[in-house]
Amino acid sequence: MGAGAAARGFDVLLIDGRSGSGKTSLADSVFADLEAAGHRPQVLRVEDLYPGWDGLAEGSLAVANALDEGAYRRYDWIAGEFAELRTIAPRPPLVIEGCGAITRENLAAAARWAGPGGRVRAVWIECPAGERRARAIARDGEMYAPHWERWAAQEDAHYAEHEPWDLADGLAG
Repeated sequence: MGAGAAARGFDVLLIDGRSGSGKTSLADSVFADLEAAGHRPQVLRVEDLYPGWDGLAEGSLAVANALDEGAYRRYDWIAGEFAELRTIAPRPPLVIEGCGAITRENLAAAARWAGPGGRVRAVWIECPAGERRARAIARDGEMYAPHWERWAAQEDAHYAEHEPWDLADGLAG
């Protein structure tokens, strides 16, 4: 997605996919393109809302609240608790990325946040399981390895309930 297309194509972009699929890389690329085009983008990373390794569903639910409140407490993975308050300025563009980003509730909250005439877009990323696991372990090191199966089970449950691929505007991968 080039800078011009990103700047004109959305006020809020939600990026979802399983662990290691490339969500953060895509969000970082879109962010850089927007900055290069003179915009002041914001990023909400769903991983900042998960209350630990068993918190995918809770983190996903927290997205709508963070948008409605314009603020959230960032989860500190080292301390194992929520930390500083972060604000979401009421100005687009906003990129929301992470497992659990795309749900009907989160899309509705993004539309409220964007306001009348706001443009909300959603992208689901596909990637083969073996490649995803290799990427995730390369990114997070062996500290993630013991959590891979437990996180994948949460993804299975969450995605079976919400089917974000059916809610997305596009598919990347």
